This record gives sequence, C-alpha cells and structure tokens, in this order.
Amino acid sequence: REGPGGTGSAMDAPSAAGLGGADPQLQRFIEVETQKQRFQQLVHQMTELCWEKCMDKPGPKLDSRAETCFVNCVERFIDTSQFILNRLEQTQKSKSAFSESLSD
Repeated sequence: REGPGGTGSAMDAPSAAGLGGADPQLQRFIEVETQKQRFQQLVHQMTELCWEKCMDKPGPKLDSRAETCFVNCVERFIDTSQFILNRLEQTQKSKSAFSESLSD
C-alpha cells in the first residue's frame, strides 16, 4: 500500500545521511528560499526608495504625478539592478577567463 510519496520519503532519509548532508533536494530548497529572501529585500529597498522620492503627502488616493513618479522610480530601480547584475556577471567571467589563461 505504499504510494510514490512513501517510497520517496523512505529513500530521501538514507540518501541524505549517506551524502553527509549534501541532499540535492535540501540544497535546492535553500537556494529557492535564499532567492525569495533576496527578492523580498529588493522589493523592500525599492519601496523605501520610491516612497521617499515620490510621496510628498499621503492621502486617500495617488495623484497622477505621484503615480507617474512611482512607475518611473520602479522602472529605473529595475534597470539599475539589472545593469549591476550584468556588470558583476561580466566581471566574474573576465576574472575566470584571466585565471584560466594564467593556468595554461
């Protein structure tokens, strides 16, 4: 009467112990949770920055100027974040290429 869930969980425990804690499912879970945390931090930073920049006086509704400001602020924040990530990626690749050429 064991279903696929029962078989999977029975196999996970020995494999986790046998790999000395390097369980691929656990590693993947940690990666996903870390990505979620980074995303939440980015959203928090973006909200704080754009709120300070665009919100003069809180009211019951956003006026069109504040709404436009928020849209532009979020778009520039995303553009800047993407630019920085791309730049870091290029820097990392060039360092890797440089270290490979030294080892040849």
